[in-house]
Amino acid sequence: MKSILAHKFLIYIIPFILGIVTSFSLPPYNFLIINFITFPLLLFFLIYNFEKSKWISFKIGWLFGFGYFLSNLYWITHALTFEEVFKPLIPFALIFIPLFLGIFYGFATLICSFFNLKKNFSTVLIFAIIFSVIEYVRGFFLGGFPWNLIVYSWTNYLNYIQILSLIGTYSLNLISITIFSLPFLIFFKKEIKFKIFIFLLLLFILFCNGFYGYIKIKKDEKLYTELKDFKIKIVSPKISINRFFQPDNEDLIIKELLELSNPNGLVNTVFIFPEGALAGVNFNKLKSFKDIFLKEYSEKHKIIMGINTEREIENSSKTYNSMVVLDNKLNLINEYNKIKLVPFGEFLPFENFFKKFGLKKIGYGYKSFSTGNERKSISFGFNNLNFIPLICYEIIYSGKVNLSSNETNFIINISEDGWFGESIGPHQHFSHTIFRAIEEGKNIIRSANNGISAYIDSNGVTVSKLESTKKGVIEINNYKKFNETLFSKFGNKIFFYILLFYVVTIFLIKKWENK
Repeated sequence: MKSILAHKFLIYIIPFILGIVTSFSLPPYNFLIINFITFPLLLFFLIYNFEKSKWISFKIGWLFGFGYFLSNLYWITHALTFEEVFKPLIPFALIFIPLFLGIFYGFATLICSFFNLKKNFSTVLIFAIIFSVIEYVRGFFLGGFPWNLIVYSWTNYLNYIQILSLIGTYSLNLISITIFSLPFLIFFKKEIKFKIFIFLLLLFILFCNGFYGYIKIKKDEKLYTELKDFKIKIVSPKISINRFFQPDNEDLIIKELLELSNPNGLVNTVFIFPEGALAGVNFNKLKSFKDIFLKEYSEKHKIIMGINTEREIENSSKTYNSMVVLDNKLNLINEYNKIKLVPFGEFLPFENFFKKFGLKKIGYGYKSFSTGNERKSISFGFNNLNFIPLICYEIIYSGKVNLSSNETNFIINISEDGWFGESIGPHQHFSHTIFRAIEEGKNIIRSANNGISAYIDSNGVTVSKLESTKKGVIEINNYKKFNETLFSKFGNKIFFYILLFYVVTIFLIKKWENK
């Protein structure tokens, strides 16, 4: 056994394979049970090799991360297939993005190697702390990319993630890594009584958390209330992403949106269109279609949509990716300019340098978007109800909504997921939406072109859903009237409180072991 594990080739291949296998615990596969095998094996492999060298310890985590992200982020390269200038970059994006993200896990195992790792409970806690802190850092480093944290393996198990409303995603990520690693003590410890104790502890944690979630969902069903005086329609088209590169097709797209909307001039209605449906049409150009909208929509209607807006600020032209609220005459009632822009997708980092090589941001136009200044709640225009606007991947940032839950019961998330085809990407994007709904205690309205459109209640329950392969309309007539959650009040401070609890627990265990 020892001679096999000592083989240099296996130091490279075993963590890499474990990373690939672990990625299948994420949406859309959701094989959660995998984590109870791969994490104990990763921890065992690290403990067996950490005394050899720090470089080997780093490589174990790095290669695990490389396999993990290679398998679950390959779909990013699909966005590079639409223009010839980007196609040569596909192999680099496929390999170097996972290699870079894997470095974070490399640092996790490297830091672990500075501790005296043994087959005991404190080692599991140390591993979980370091791994989860590194995941937290990944969510903020260079703007952050908290995509596919290990905790998203629980997406399909709603009962088990209701605790998000109390502690948030990063805290549950810490607890999840602990739970997934506990079988390490069952597999590799010799004492039968200790094995039984850990097994019962694991079952107890899972049962209590699942039972809490079940009771919470059942109890919160009574919070449903009817929308008074108006209804909401989520319009989910499936307009080909190729229209970004086909000018003068706005008439056809607008007609399709109107046909899907099927407006009733006598009913107060809010229509929600996705991001990017009218690619290449800025707000000023949209006004040229005023007569079409005026004919189809009445004064009882409001339209919420994603569109580009332009402003002259201090003699400089600014272009924003915006969510706007319009009336039937296309008068601007309210506007939100996206704050968290997608690198390379919406702005080109080091733009002046890369332009010399003929590169630009992916998608329509050469100019990078400007960053918005603030996010505030916006009125629907009916019944004094408000919503928080989030555009595209702004929904993936835990603790970044930054608004009191008392202001509104809704989040509106509009997106264009067509850049990633019919890959696993849109499913992963959707899973983040479920987590934000529970964390913030808000109903989420999601309108996506070529992505998953849905209405999700404040417990993360998907009330209505349209898959990315379908187009249609979701009609909303009720919502959950929810109070402020503990997490929405304190945010990620809770993560550090739980980290402190872990550290104190380790200290007490060490003290007890010394006695």
